[in-house]
Parts: sequence; structure tokens; C-alpha cells
Amino acid sequence: MGRAGNSRKVCALGVAGVLAGTVLVGCGDDDGTGDRARGSSAGGNAPEQGTQAVRSAYDRTAEEDTAKVRLRVQTSAQGASQTANGQGAVDLDDGDSVMTLTVQGQRIEQRVVDQVLYQKVPEGQAPGGRPWIKIDLGKVAAQQGAGDRSMSDPAQSAAYAKAITDKDVTKKGTATIDGVRTTHYRVSVDVAELPSGDTLRKQVGPTLPMDVWLDGEGRMRRQQIDMSLKSAPGSTERSSTDASSSPQRVTVRTVMDFTDFGTEVEADAPPAGQVTDMTGKALEQGKGQS
Repeated sequence: MGRAGNSRKVCALGVAGVLAGTVLVGCGDDDGTGDRARGSSAGGNAPEQGTQAVRSAYDRTAEEDTAKVRLRVQTSAQGASQTANGQGAVDLDDGDSVMTLTVQGQRIEQRVVDQVLYQKVPEGQAPGGRPWIKIDLGKVAAQQGAGDRSMSDPAQSAAYAKAITDKDVTKKGTATIDGVRTTHYRVSVDVAELPSGDTLRKQVGPTLPMDVWLDGEGRMRRQQIDMSLKSAPGSTERSSTDASSSPQRVTVRTVMDFTDFGTEVEADAPPAGQVTDMTGKALEQGKGQS
């Protein structure tokens, strides 16, 4: 595979990995609103509706500590699309996870440990002859203007709930997911209210479309995020026959399903001698997209 192809492969796997490590539901608030919200439905009271239900869902789900997760990431650009599927388990408190991804028919073992992404790449594609690569998600987030914390940090992801107002939430109906009856809400998140909102706004626009499905206990069972990202002129995402200098648009739909709350999660970093650090490559690609 040529250099451009390898670059796309690393980028695709990196995107899938970052999204797999983004625990948007693990977000306990320091002011204790999660505990109060959970307590308010105790004793037989009906769950909250609308905006309050969506806000409370982040805390209620995080209180379960762990869950099994299924992931689907569909990336589309210039009429072509690629889908990555994954399944595994995630710690909703600290964001650690273990997962198996399938990308273009290839299986990839993945772990996120202390905000560091590890992926065991297919045989014959490992750089430096080592089976694992790693990307420091904290450093990548810092380059993107999120300081030393990113939206994959469970504490930071509480910002999603804080960025939601009454006008941003629409009830869409009900659906059964994995045998569980859920209520479907469509949410429009004000990007300006998120951490590093100015930087994020340049990448995804003023709002972030999101759909959530909540169970009868107010926990998140499914979350779908749709993003439209700019690809910088001259990047490998541009067609070689396209002479225009206009940025291309890349759309990404990420769907995460949560089941089996309380499942055991054991995420350990691979031995250092089996790992090649690809953080520098990821940072270079990040500069090209800025």
C-alpha cells in the first residue's frame, strides 16, 4: 500500500479508536445534580421528561460504573463511505475500555487506558515490526485546544448536558433496543457552550446533532452523533483529480449502544516492547486538518 493509502488507514483507525474511547455518558457533576436527579425518581415517581431527562441521563448512566458497548462509525466523503464496527466493555467512570473493531473486513484489538489509545493492527501492517500502536489522546486533545483534557474525559463530557436547553430537545417517540423499551430524543447541542467551543465550531459548525434513547430508569441505551468535518485543502482526503482548493466535507455518524451495566472491565496497556508510539503521526495529521 502506498504512503497516501497508509496515511488514510492510520487516520481511519485513529478516528475509530478515538470515538470508541469517547465515553460521552460518564459525566458526574461536582454539584451533585446526578444524585439529586436519581433520588427524585425514587419511590415510584415518574422519570423526568424532555430536557431534564436528557440532562439527568448522563449522570444516571455514569452511576452504573461500567457497561458493554457496541460501536458503529460510518465515515463518508466524496460519495464513498467506510464503516467500522466494534464491541467490548467500557468503564464509564474513567473512560478505560477494551474493544474489538472490524474495519474493511479486518479485526483490530483495541484498548484505552488512562487516555492512551492502543490498537493491535493486522499482521503485516505493524510499523516497526511491533504488533501494537499507541496514540496519546490527551496530547491530541491539547493540540485541538482542549488543554490537557478532552471530551473523552468523563468529567468534561458533563458539558454536553450543560449545553442543552429546552429549545434543543425534541421527543421523537419510542423504540425497543436490545429488548428494552426506550424513549427517543433528538438534541441540538450548542457547540459554543462546549469546552474549546470556538475551535470545535470551526470543525463541525455551530451545532452538533445528537440523538439519545433512554430506558425507563433514565439511563442511556443508545447515543448517535452526526458530525460534518472540514478536510483541509491538500490533505489525502482530496481527490487527486480535484483542482479546487476548497475544503472537502467528511461526515461521520457514530452510534454507541450500552447494555449489561455493571459488567467487568479489565483494560491493561500492552508491554512497552510491543508498542510503537504513533502520537507524533496523529499530531502531524491534526495540524494538516487545522
